Amino acid sequence: MAQANRVTVAGRLIELDALRHTPAGVPMLKFRLQHDSVQTEAGGERKVSFEIAAVAFEREARLLASAKLGSSVKVNGFLAARSRSSRAPLLHATQVEFAEGE
Repeated sequence: MAQANRVTVAGRLIELDALRHTPAGVPMLKFRLQHDSVQTEAGGERKVSFEIAAVAFEREARLLASAKLGSSVKVNGFLAARSRSSRAPLLHATQVEFAEGE
């Protein structure tokens, strides 16, 4: 059976590292996203608020490099472990869209 791992999160950019390059020369940028919403669960409404660490490569990294903190974005991607030693989730952004006017 195929394993699904697709995530879409909308939120605000609360941290943006400088644009860097991998040893292979691929542009990369680490960032952090703050999400706040109200979700329906078990017939009731639940306030949801969290921060998630993320990384973007290539076009998405260059796009985020020119963004401003506080910008509203929608990020599509997948989750992976941060590293071999840290199993904490890291959002790998494969598509970044800015809210209109930002």
